[in-house]
Amino acid sequence: MTATDLALPQRTPVRTTGPAPVLDVVVPVHNEETDLEPCVRRLHAHLADHFPYRFQITVADNASTDSTWDIAQRLAAELPGVRAVRLTEKGRGRALHTTWLESDAEVLAYMDVDLSTDLAALSPLVAALISGHSDVAIGSRLARGARVVRGPKRELISRAYNLLLRGTLAATFSDAQCGFKAIRADVARALLPHVADTGWFFDTELLVLAQRAGLRIHEVPVDWVDDPDSRVDLVATALADLRGIARLGRALATGGLPIARLRGQLARGALSADPPDVPRGLLRQLVRFAAVGVVSTLAYLLLFVLLRGSVGAQTANLVALLVTAVANTAANRRLTFGVRGTHGVARHQFQGLLVFGLGLGLTSGALALLHGLTDAGRTAEIVVLVAANLLATVLRFLLLRGWVFRATEPTTPETTR
Repeated sequence: MTATDLALPQRTPVRTTGPAPVLDVVVPVHNEETDLEPCVRRLHAHLADHFPYRFQITVADNASTDSTWDIAQRLAAELPGVRAVRLTEKGRGRALHTTWLESDAEVLAYMDVDLSTDLAALSPLVAALISGHSDVAIGSRLARGARVVRGPKRELISRAYNLLLRGTLAATFSDAQCGFKAIRADVARALLPHVADTGWFFDTELLVLAQRAGLRIHEVPVDWVDDPDSRVDLVATALADLRGIARLGRALATGGLPIARLRGQLARGALSADPPDVPRGLLRQLVRFAAVGVVSTLAYLLLFVLLRGSVGAQTANLVALLVTAVANTAANRRLTFGVRGTHGVARHQFQGLLVFGLGLGLTSGALALLHGLTDAGRTAEIVVLVAANLLATVLRFLLLRGWVFRATEPTTPETTR
């Protein structure tokens, strides 16, 4: 049976012809009479010049009390493809929920009115959705390649929040709260009825639900400059986010969300039930790495004992560790991480030798410390080396899995205030 036979049907490209817009960009606003007009004009000019399909810009006014609504109506009357929607209650999540479900566009997006994100990222954001490659797309200020200008306080809060999401909700996406996201309309119609938050936590809840439903989340590194005039109440927002995390975690733990049904309806599925010779997940990799490690450690100790009689302890340690490190990298490459063939062998061995250097530093340092404190015998040396090698083994696995052989890991669905 081939991988194609086992895969679930993939998302088809969206329809780009016909009277309906392909893209609807929502700009949620509350009392933004200063920023609204330059934002919409700049966004409209960018889409007219760079987006090849029909588009729509929706200004979603969240119960503004200044002249924001009047400006929105005037822009809608003047610029083709711009519409204005008035909501009587505040809440970014409420605005997106309402306007996205009402839209007849194939791809739905939103961005903050301050345009902190460079609009050059808009086409890469929606292209993956139009083609059918991905289901949700997010701009990320924490992804590799992003360029960000902001103060240390917001940087710390942003990174802490995303680390908290990883620890509590097992989030795999890198930036939950960047105000620059898009989603396919068919996916939005399935997910939005299950997103309860009406405020800032809306983004996080939608992304966690998409991840749990087995959807592909595409991340675009963005150029982002902090708005010094931001009026977001960081303390109130942080408390609301913590309440949202607790509520969403409870719903996931108690079965309050129909994850299984959504996965059956939307998930892309694995490419193969069990790809031959490729470990499936962390547990299997750990078992195989441990087996290779036991053999390597025994070989290392045997070589050390054999060499120790004719050379010093440090030289015996260096030679024994170097020989077993080369063999260990080769064995883990094939057995633990499923890499076959000669492509990349030299690079993997070079990186493996760098990892070996870490092990050498730990074991040599342990021996030096032992000999500095006491006149140790052969037995004490072996005990210290075993302990140092255990620590080196843990670090070796993390580096091999996360760096040397990272490209061969099973893929997961992709991925501030």
